[in-house]
Amino acid sequence: MSWRPQYRSSKFRNVYGKVANREHCFDGIPITKNVHDNHFCAVNAKFLAIVTESAGGGAFLIIPLEQTGRIDPHYPKVCGHQGNVLDIKWNPFIDNIIASCSEDSSVRIWEIPDGGLKRHMTEAVLVLYGHSRRVGLIEWHPTSSGILFSAGYDYKILIWNMDIAEPVKMIDCHSDVILCMSFNTDGSLLATSCKDKRLRVIEPRSGRVLQEANCKNHKVNRVVFLGNIKRLLTTGVSRWNTRQIALWDQEDLSMPIIEEEIDGLSGLLFPFYDADTHMLYLAGKGDGNIRYYEVSTKTPYLQYLMEFRSPAPQKGLGVMPKHGLDVASCEVFRFYKLVTLKGLIEPISMIVPRRSETYQEDIYPMTPGMEPALTAEEWLSGINRDPVLISLKEGYRRPSRLVFKAPVKEKKSVVVNGIDLLENVPPRTENEVCVHVSLWSHMECTCVPAYVTALCLPRQLLRMFFRQQDELRRLKEELAQKDVRIRQLELELNNLRNSPPACDPPQRHEL
Repeated sequence: MSWRPQYRSSKFRNVYGKVANREHCFDGIPITKNVHDNHFCAVNAKFLAIVTESAGGGAFLIIPLEQTGRIDPHYPKVCGHQGNVLDIKWNPFIDNIIASCSEDSSVRIWEIPDGGLKRHMTEAVLVLYGHSRRVGLIEWHPTSSGILFSAGYDYKILIWNMDIAEPVKMIDCHSDVILCMSFNTDGSLLATSCKDKRLRVIEPRSGRVLQEANCKNHKVNRVVFLGNIKRLLTTGVSRWNTRQIALWDQEDLSMPIIEEEIDGLSGLLFPFYDADTHMLYLAGKGDGNIRYYEVSTKTPYLQYLMEFRSPAPQKGLGVMPKHGLDVASCEVFRFYKLVTLKGLIEPISMIVPRRSETYQEDIYPMTPGMEPALTAEEWLSGINRDPVLISLKEGYRRPSRLVFKAPVKEKKSVVVNGIDLLENVPPRTENEVCVHVSLWSHMECTCVPAYVTALCLPRQLLRMFFRQQDELRRLKEELAQKDVRIRQLELELNNLRNSPPACDPPQRHEL
């Protein structure tokens, strides 16, 4: 009996990738050269956000999608962070709200005006401090309107309630840097990969680890939930340093269901899953190609479909939400590819070839929209709900009815000897004082301003004044560090109160 290959019928076997024309790309963007393993790009139906190279802090661009072509080198930026920006994510329910995290150990929430920025934005709507080290990952909850997760290099995950701008929970079960976070469909489970070579499935509200895998043969880098089929997919490296993917049962992580080697390249593999079409996309950092598979619950679980090839290497990829796709051209997925060498952002559309120009209901099922299923208080109380689904038949463009309102926090003041340490602004340095005085002396003005007269003090008094200001700055930094430590201790105390009591060990009686 001769061997015959097994062909599997699929409506997505002929999906192909189409690169946008040069005039529909975004050119002249100084994409960041940071080596942190993130996409540095976020997209929604209105804006494209890209982390850029900048000196003296972190910055990112916000560009309206219709503003294609070459970008002005002096285009306004969001530049409020004091350190490099490591991750950015759009709010899934409000198009104008974006979150960012940075090496300055802060998470910031920004509100972008309609039409984009007209000038540099430095003031965030919310500034969230809770991590003691830099923050590398942020994720919005998929069904709740005001819940944000942040993972820092202090090995902790903080859950933020945007209604009060405070952390309400701390997940402290990791022993090393957290590499990736992924939610299931209703947001009741959180999967994480960690540098300690462990894969975890966590109940986020209690912080309890439901399943844990010790990945010795498959070093996990990225993890993603595969919709509602109770499966996890991870990308990583095998013991022979080849790139590898593994499929897991989320209820039993003792052994992977299948493991499949991809190639021998060294770049990180980013997985993207489309729950509507059950298609999995694999894109390697530094590669020019994108592989795609079809996922099923029966053997073979992963069916290879095709590969998109491009000579330009990609640093990261942004993904357009479903309600922003072009339904008329049968577009089922859209990437925004970052090409660092050219300073270029290329849209890549994954298209199902169809002759008919009518709406294709078989490739566009009901999909999650922009209406949240839960409020922050409902989710924190223990309620779970599936996303609110919409149809794309009429070309969904309905704007979100939600409006982000930043909580008004009480103004804190720390007064020492009649001076408010948190409000006192450091004065000009001694060198700047000398420059100002010399400028006014060269101008030969008869009416010298009062502040210049005040600066012309004896040198000894000036030195004493600057020493006091240095001491005030030092005290202010100590207060900020202690405030962060107090928040962490309060969260740890809440975790201990909410955790079930441990059984006391039996006491030994001496004879």
